[in-house]
Amino acid sequence: MRNAMTIDVEDYFQVSAFASHIARDSWARRECRVEANVERILALLDGAGVSATFFTLGWIAERYPLMVRRIVAAGHELASHGYAHLRASDQDRTAFTRDIRSSKAILEELGGQAVLGYRAPSFSIGPGNLWALEALHESGYRYSSSIYPIRHDHYGMPDAPRFAFQPHGAAGLLEVPITTLRLWRRNLPAGGGGYFRLLPYALSRWMMARVNARDGQPAVFYFHPWELDPGQPRPPGIGVKTRFRHYVNLARTERRIAALTRDFAWGRMDRIFLGAA
Repeated sequence: MRNAMTIDVEDYFQVSAFASHIARDSWARRECRVEANVERILALLDGAGVSATFFTLGWIAERYPLMVRRIVAAGHELASHGYAHLRASDQDRTAFTRDIRSSKAILEELGGQAVLGYRAPSFSIGPGNLWALEALHESGYRYSSSIYPIRHDHYGMPDAPRFAFQPHGAAGLLEVPITTLRLWRRNLPAGGGGYFRLLPYALSRWMMARVNARDGQPAVFYFHPWELDPGQPRPPGIGVKTRFRHYVNLARTERRIAALTRDFAWGRMDRIFLGAA
């Protein structure tokens, strides 16, 4: 079974957990490491013969157009992560629509291909803003991967379907949640991010293999370029919990991603879920 490999293209200083410590107006003055980290990812995927989906910020794309073109030239799907990593839940419908249309236009101009997919920063579409899915459909997106059906202190919609579904009121849009494993009457995170760095690799591999075998469904896995970068700057003042979540096992991530490319078959979101050529 072919699973979906996805990358959320943002830099270390843009993560939502750092928002109260790093001002947005300081971004342009900070050391950007995303381009070098994406190059490492492209080399890793090329060596493994894996095609993936890169959910890319418009802010990043504007500053690194050659990186965007490298992603497309390597045969990967270019998708939207919004413009400046604003949570969907922190915007009203007008601002959100402006954001998703702006990022789509930027990416399509630079990449030279239609942008069909979107992932909300921090999986910030949930019960309180499901109108965002309708806005995505109206803006020309074909699918979203913005709902994580787990319980988490910053995001999550545990009662959402675990696998791809068409949301009510947004006919024509497919929502493809991050993968979870149903165990002990709850959904356990099995699709990457900090959980993938924290848990033993063998456990993550077992959970994804179980979803493939027991549920008969492809897994949706995600990670960020900064997760391959243990040498990234460390802003002062970050709380213990946030610091642990962000930095735990960064030095092991690249090896673990390489292991995933050997242990599973992978592909792009558009080809797996939309049947794109």
